[in-house]
Amino acid sequence: MIDTTLERFQADVIDASMQTPVLVDFWAPWCGPCKSLGPMLEKLETQYAGRFKLVKVNTDEQQELAQHFRIRSIPTVYAVVGGRPVDQFQGALPEGQLREFIDRLMPNPSEIELDQALAAIEAGDRAKGAEHLRKALALDPSSDMARLTYAQLLLDTDDAPAAQAQLDALSAQAKQDPHAQALAARVKAVLEETKLPPAPELERRVAENPRDLQARLELAQHCIAHKAWEPALEQLLEIVRQDRKFGDDVGRKTMIQVFDLASTQPQLVSAWRRRLSALLF
Repeated sequence: MIDTTLERFQADVIDASMQTPVLVDFWAPWCGPCKSLGPMLEKLETQYAGRFKLVKVNTDEQQELAQHFRIRSIPTVYAVVGGRPVDQFQGALPEGQLREFIDRLMPNPSEIELDQALAAIEAGDRAKGAEHLRKALALDPSSDMARLTYAQLLLDTDDAPAAQAQLDALSAQAKQDPHAQALAARVKAVLEETKLPPAPELERRVAENPRDLQARLELAQHCIAHKAWEPALEQLLEIVRQDRKFGDDVGRKTMIQVFDLASTQPQLVSAWRRRLSALLF
């Protein structure tokens, strides 16, 4: 617990709230309810062991701060997270309600692990990313975002069967997400690649018979399995051009999935979207 001033408020509250939730207790020495709320907040700060920070503002001494927050009665407690007030209450709450108020501010442990996983993956440390993702899923098996991210990581590290297992465990709603469907398409392409005719054979078939749309589709699946987006899109667009109805419009549908898979290459996606739109419309 610390007492803050106008000069220290930025560091004590705003900057600190970027790392952990901050409770700002506006109080005064003459306030009866403040005398019961203050010690209770201090006790909880100790019990929560650093998961939130308590900052006190003596409104008699820091009137400018009190005016800025439009304090009309005390005690008033503001919760500041990420540099901005997100919740507040007035009066002395029972300890149970105080805990509920504080718990609503606490970051989800699974989400913390997910954030750390994304940071590790962004830094190129896939092993550390995978470790954090496994922890995130252990904490919250229903986290579709963690599961989808783990499936992507497993696929990128050449473990398509494990990636498929993660996709199978997604919620029904998450399975309808375009990114999940696109990832499922690539996992399927990787798993089925060994069942496909060799790519050189498919290329020969297409060269000998440009209307062999099945060969074009299977050649596109080879490309998708290896993240060769542009060659895959070339084959799929030709399928759409020759026969929109082939495979229940599989050419267009698979192109849309590739657009999502190639989202890190926006210029490529934009160019091929324009080509597809020009062909369709």
